[in-house]
Amino acid sequence: METKDVLYELRTRNGLSQDELAEKIFVTRQAVSRWETGETVPNTETLKLLSKQFNVSINTLLGSPHKLVCQCCGMPLEDEIISREKDGTLNEDYCKWCYADGTYTYSSMDNLIDVCVPHMVNEDITEEQARAYMKQLLPTLDYWKRFDELGDNGEFEAFKQQLIAEINALDIEGMPKVETLNALVGSYVNLAYRLPSGMTAKFLDDQTTYLGNQLECEFGGDRCFGVLANMDFILICTYGKDGADPELVLYKKR
Repeated sequence: METKDVLYELRTRNGLSQDELAEKIFVTRQAVSRWETGETVPNTETLKLLSKQFNVSINTLLGSPHKLVCQCCGMPLEDEIISREKDGTLNEDYCKWCYADGTYTYSSMDNLIDVCVPHMVNEDITEEQARAYMKQLLPTLDYWKRFDELGDNGEFEAFKQQLIAEINALDIEGMPKVETLNALVGSYVNLAYRLPSGMTAKFLDDQTTYLGNQLECEFGGDRCFGVLANMDFILICTYGKDGADPELVLYKKR
């Protein structure tokens, strides 16, 4: 679609009149009308406001002229998985697992490959093929080519190591030693706990990035440990390997 069609569809889908949209992004109704007839297109600053208003990428607003790819892991980018800056604006260079709230979450290619490969393996690609593909791809991506410039001198990695030490110090029976923490976003971390009253309390926001891991119980069986943390808390729960029936084990305010 062209920009004029995208803007019309987004405006009407959100139930906004031209006047209402104009007021929200500080332009005149006539400007909105000219965009929707194709006479003009929004300037760069207005595109940023429209992106934030409609929660879509500028690439989408312009009719998707580019095929966006995460410049850290190589994943094709759709609006739903594009990363965000601290102020909530979209960063169209990365997925939300590789860049979260203004922070790059990976400082090791090997670690990233270990995380990605299990999700790539299927009947058409073996683990060895997936690993070889990632080893060839990652060095060509902007983040890894500019790692010395974009990196944070190990600050985020140091924070992860601090969290790992705190989690292991809890010494929870049956939970294996935590070796790594990865960025987790979405339904995987949308955990809830059933209260004695029968009500369900949701712990996590599925639009937020957390650090965590899933660990199979060292005693075996069908239960796993879910480890999740951020700057404020550490949450450890058990649940079935399919993610079902989470049970709270420990919630620690950091």
